Amino acid sequence: MDDNQIKKIKGLLSKEKTIVIIPHKNPDGDAIGSSTALDSYLKKIGHKSLIISPNHFPKFLNWMDPMKKIKIFEDENELKHKILNCDIIFNLDFNNLSRISSMKDCVEASQAIKIMIDHHENPKNYCDFIYSDPNMSSTCEMVYHFISMLGDVNLIDYSISASLYAGIMTDTGSFRFPATTHETHNVVSKLLKNGISHSEIHNHIYDNNRLSKIKLLSHCLQKIEILKNFKTCYLFLTKDELERFDYEKGDTEGIVNYGLSIENIKFAVIFKENINDNSVRISLRSKGDFDVNKFAKDIFNGGGHKNAAGAISKLNMEQTINLFKKSLLKYKNQLN
Repeated sequence: MDDNQIKKIKGLLSKEKTIVIIPHKNPDGDAIGSSTALDSYLKKIGHKSLIISPNHFPKFLNWMDPMKKIKIFEDENELKHKILNCDIIFNLDFNNLSRISSMKDCVEASQAIKIMIDHHENPKNYCDFIYSDPNMSSTCEMVYHFISMLGDVNLIDYSISASLYAGIMTDTGSFRFPATTHETHNVVSKLLKNGISHSEIHNHIYDNNRLSKIKLLSHCLQKIEILKNFKTCYLFLTKDELERFDYEKGDTEGIVNYGLSIENIKFAVIFKENINDNSVRISLRSKGDFDVNKFAKDIFNGGGHKNAAGAISKLNMEQTINLFKKSLLKYKNQLN
């Protein structure tokens, strides 16, 4: 984002505006962290700001919304009016309107100024202002820089810092993914100076599990399949299994990373049947230079980052896994 764009945005924000902040569907730590941080900042500088999420987010992120102010689009029909009549819409942690599901038509119809802040590849050109950087660790890191570019880094307080730290921590896999740079650690250092407790935030997210979630993890790991010739492993969970272990949103978060922890495994995937329809959600992770973003895009019309991507299959579980295994043949040389 160049100086001219920042100047225009500062002009837009110089007078009170009605602003809607939208994260992607099935929001994660980075989406909720960037949304709550930006919301707090915008309120500090005098705007009427509202976060509208396409659907519900995992309970372990509730601490970032203690007053339960985040609105859920799928629950409240009147939220369409808010989107259609606001002045500015911030699109956070997504760069394609397909990522907000049923909100897509409403956002497209809104005459509001649209601003994108996102770190995924290949952004669609549907916003008036686009701050896109696929090399950045997280959207939360970008929100920090965005506030800094507006000249308001001094307004990043304890609450904003905690939300930004949570998003950076989760999207970097606790600072182990390749997109974690010296600048990421520089931003984190500044956030820590605002008095936040990194251990407390870690406990909120990773050490607050229901027993049924741990049993689901144990069950899933027992079924792991290793494809040695491709340095690949995969896991899968059916609707029946999810219901048996009292599944809640977020319970499968991070399971795929256990696959990458196995010696000589370069590519790990988890397939999960959607409880509400017949689709299969797919999470893909890799080590090194194997590009799961390209794999997800080519095989399942998905996408994301080089080492972390996602997709949805309309095939059933068996057909989806068979397609996955068949497709590996095209990538055997890259995986080896």
